[in-house]
Amino acid sequence: MTTLTTRRRLVIGGAALTATALALTGCGRSADSPDSAPKATSSVGGDPATGNITIWAMGTEGENLPKLTKEFEQANPGVKVTVTPIPWDAAHNKFTTAITAQSLPDAAMVGTTWMGEFADLGALDPTPTGIDTSGFFPGALDTTKVGGTSYGVPWYVETRVVFYRKDLAAKAGITTPPTDWDGLKSMAKAMQDKAGAKYGINLQPGGTGSWQTVMPFAWSAGASITSDDDKQFTLDTPEVQEGLKYYQSFFTDKVAGTDLPPNQTEAQFVSGQVPMFISGPWMVGSIAKLGGEKMKQNIGVFQLPKNKSATSFVGGSNFVVFKGGKNKDSAWKLVKWLSDAKTQASWFKLSTDLPAVKAAWDDPSIASDPLLPVFGKQLDDAKAPPAIVNWEQVATAFDTEVEKMAKSGQSPADTAKAIQTKASSIGTGS
Repeated sequence: MTTLTTRRRLVIGGAALTATALALTGCGRSADSPDSAPKATSSVGGDPATGNITIWAMGTEGENLPKLTKEFEQANPGVKVTVTPIPWDAAHNKFTTAITAQSLPDAAMVGTTWMGEFADLGALDPTPTGIDTSGFFPGALDTTKVGGTSYGVPWYVETRVVFYRKDLAAKAGITTPPTDWDGLKSMAKAMQDKAGAKYGINLQPGGTGSWQTVMPFAWSAGASITSDDDKQFTLDTPEVQEGLKYYQSFFTDKVAGTDLPPNQTEAQFVSGQVPMFISGPWMVGSIAKLGGEKMKQNIGVFQLPKNKSATSFVGGSNFVVFKGGKNKDSAWKLVKWLSDAKTQASWFKLSTDLPAVKAAWDDPSIASDPLLPVFGKQLDDAKAPPAIVNWEQVATAFDTEVEKMAKSGQSPADTAKAIQTKASSIGTGS
């Protein structure tokens, strides 16, 4: 399998950077009011792209993208694509400064959790009607929508599944991965009782980003984060409490621990100390690097277990065009090209970024992999938080209350109530 490096930690959920770097202000809309629906550009024309297209992209994507866009330039001899790589830790401030100064590029890679803020500031151009979005994974496509309007397209995606040690599962008598909540708990317990694990599964006991593991269980119980219009939080419901109760039970039953050293998931997995965890595809490369080829062969994955549904978290990055861009028409032609299944498959081979377009998963480089198709199946049922301005502040409050629940025994009901109270105080920004 192509190695997926640990840089993925930076891009899940759009960009899970530090709370400081992602602190979102409650700025009002500068150009469009929430009540005036932005109008989409007319359909993307069929004539070749021309002129210079300027792009910002973060991390290794910024470094690799020029290799891909050479193909676009060959197909459109009158165009030149200029890509500026930006470090992830500087990207948010660079974007917001450029929005204020009206000095944005034509297009950019944008973290999914930034969409609400940038749309609220009036910086994003609505997706033209000429771009077919029907082939994207639904959860990924939803990350482009703010107030019912789509801005840009999903570029690459990430989702979470359950990792497990196949050899230790066999020792524990598990021959078929579980498909429901009871089965996951039983498997974790068997890993302790029969396979010698200290803990059956590694679950984050609060702290930065823990909501990304907790919320899928709430979604699977039928919960939602906000009302349909995204104006009110709905984090204190029986469904949210059901997800929290299940999550807490792993710690209460001592099949997950609060005393594990942080950032050592791979080492704990390789040693057999904790042979299960929930995470994304980048962990395959990390485990193989630490444990070698033999350990790589013992990595198994399965979709999140089902309650009412088996919903996971979807993250990644979108590709957007800015309203103030000098070459918007050609920029949208580039975005359309980037959304083609063949282009997405080529990008996977170049970058290991998982395609947002379903058809690209039929490419042999993905379809023949022993693990990746499971992530593709999980993406059929995966969600992200709504694209609201203040989500990162709400996420921080969520993480704090999860830690109280996991480590101090705060009840699921009190945890949900506290999250709702803090979230309502912060507001959605709409």
